[in-house]
Amino acid sequence: MSEPIGIIGGSGMYRLLADTEAVPVETPYGPPSEAPARGILGGREVVFVPRHGADHRFPPHRVPSRANLWALRALGVRQVVTTCAVGGLVPEVPAGTLVLPDQVIDRTWGREHTYYDALGPVVHVPFAEPFCPRGRAVALAAAQAGELPVADRGTMVVVQGPRFSSRAESVRNARDGGTIVNMTAMPETALARELALCCTTLALVTDADAGVEGGEHVTQEAVFAAYARNMAAVAGIVEATVAALPDDDCACRHALDGLALPVELP
Repeated sequence: MSEPIGIIGGSGMYRLLADTEAVPVETPYGPPSEAPARGILGGREVVFVPRHGADHRFPPHRVPSRANLWALRALGVRQVVTTCAVGGLVPEVPAGTLVLPDQVIDRTWGREHTYYDALGPVVHVPFAEPFCPRGRAVALAAAQAGELPVADRGTMVVVQGPRFSSRAESVRNARDGGTIVNMTAMPETALARELALCCTTLALVTDADAGVEGGEHVTQEAVFAAYARNMAAVAGIVEATVAALPDDDCACRHALDGLALPVELP
């Protein structure tokens, strides 16, 4: 039987899943954002965790990412597909574009960002390619068959939040090579690597980030509305991606090969 695919995203994903069952999981890092929901999507078993909780109660800097990813691995997940809303930093990715990022710049602070902070063997996990290349290729094929314009690569700048960027910060993020800006992809993406999970992210551009075009500042209401308008299209691409992901081995699963770990993985 094939391994389940993990999904982390907005609570709207619940509507896509068939035959859902809540599966409470205890982790060494506290409870996940919500009890994972096991169901069927694209003919495959999936396990879904709403990143901010079913009622969107967790702000970006308090999302329990360590617990979320640990719970997915404990349920047999080895590949994770994540979705998120992002601001656009360059004209090439206007609102409504789906970006498949291949790089990340982490500007968060104070978050629980590693599983390997206990005294014991020091663990340095490779992270030169933060997102799974194979998963990105599958998602690209699915996205190109969908309804949204697609950018097949890009650098995601992850900021602390929960406030949006100042104009000066937005200009700096673009100048430093950022394509899109987000508040939740880190430490989530790095934690997936620390668990040797393949991680593929589908990022929907909802707005031009502050200062990029000198227009109106972004608002929470506008971001939520833009994401809601495109949710059906994003969901269709997630479903097609899940259906097409192969079950065979991947380099991401060997990220911990040869390393002595201070914790026992599930």
